[in-house]
Amino acid sequence: MYDEAIQNLKDALRFSPDNIPLKSILAETLLKANRLDEAEQAYMSLITLTNDAKAKFGLAKTFFQKEAYAKANVILEELIDNGDNNHEIYILHAKALIHEHDITKAIEIYRKALALNPQCQDAELDAQLRQVNVVEEVGDVADNAYFIQHPSIDFAHVGGMEEVKKEIDLKIIKPLLHPELYKAYGKKTGGGILLYGPPGCGKTYIAKATAGQVKARFISVGLNDILDMWIGNSEKNLHHIFEIARQNTPCVLFFDEIDALGASRSDMRQSSGRHLINQFLQELDGVENENDGILIMGATNTPWHLDQAFRRPGRFDRIVFVPPPDNIAREAILKIKLAGKPTSGIDYHQIAKKMEQYSGADIEALIDKTIEDKLTESFNSGVPQPIAQQDLLSTLKRHKPSTAEWFSTAKNFALFANESGLYDDILTYMKIKK
Repeated sequence: MYDEAIQNLKDALRFSPDNIPLKSILAETLLKANRLDEAEQAYMSLITLTNDAKAKFGLAKTFFQKEAYAKANVILEELIDNGDNNHEIYILHAKALIHEHDITKAIEIYRKALALNPQCQDAELDAQLRQVNVVEEVGDVADNAYFIQHPSIDFAHVGGMEEVKKEIDLKIIKPLLHPELYKAYGKKTGGGILLYGPPGCGKTYIAKATAGQVKARFISVGLNDILDMWIGNSEKNLHHIFEIARQNTPCVLFFDEIDALGASRSDMRQSSGRHLINQFLQELDGVENENDGILIMGATNTPWHLDQAFRRPGRFDRIVFVPPPDNIAREAILKIKLAGKPTSGIDYHQIAKKMEQYSGADIEALIDKTIEDKLTESFNSGVPQPIAQQDLLSTLKRHKPSTAEWFSTAKNFALFANESGLYDDILTYMKIKK
């Protein structure tokens, strides 16, 4: 892919050996082609001519790719000390510091990167540094700013699912947008809402869109952010996360797989799990601190395994069923996932109608399988073959919705363990009369 371009650049440099723009393009192309020894030589040659910060950063990236992290850090530290405020330099420096096991410095550098550009959040660094930072004893919770997201999506980005959006708007969004009305009646804004339904149906996406709808901060919490092998640390981590939310209102605090954190205490043998649930309940109640302005959202595939204490008033007392995407949503997902790919004569509406009970993840898997089949054809012909209506229909016959098993289990709870009508929405969706 790059060989011809590299050769052309080298040929051009024979006639103009000190042409800095050409040398720069050659070095960048060699790095992209993963020809790291040649890229190193090209950047070194360029630096002798120009001593340019961009060339030095390129050399640092080359050293990083070669796993020469100490060399990369020397260059990156020099660039930062010289006042270069390119956030990409800070991001790479943080990653290189992790490889040298300097986690404290990596956290510091990553925070500075986010201060320069709050939108430069890096998933790899979050995964490696967030857990470390959450359990630190820090005086200023605002220092954890990188733990907080500012969603760029709202309900306009959620195709279909009008009933879910309507319920969230009525129960959650209006109180947060009109706190003065609630204050007049002595009611607090915020509270808890539990999203439940089959896996892969966009519960996390809807939670993030809810935060975007009210222009609130968004904190997504997973098991790894809380659970710790040392006794007492899990409770401390949980408290610390709530403290971050309390100092950054309005805020949506989202707990994924909440049933793993709040499983029924009657099923537990170890006291450590019970202590964590008790801590969780105290934080929800705001016993020591106010939760005003915090919307606490949880997502679960198995709400029947959640401790009943979580569903008492003031906690997760509002529960919303998130079904598989409806026809409008399925059509929107199809269009998004097939955008930019070679297609021919697809009736998206007709295909979507045949995908009842397909989750968003199922639709993505179906498209991936169809693309694999078309790639096989393309290898034989040497020409990209467009995805047609029949290709998707053919894959549909072989790919069944993964939600069927979930509904089979959920139906039993909705029929035989549903005294309060908590799971009536499941029966409505399945068109079953109780």
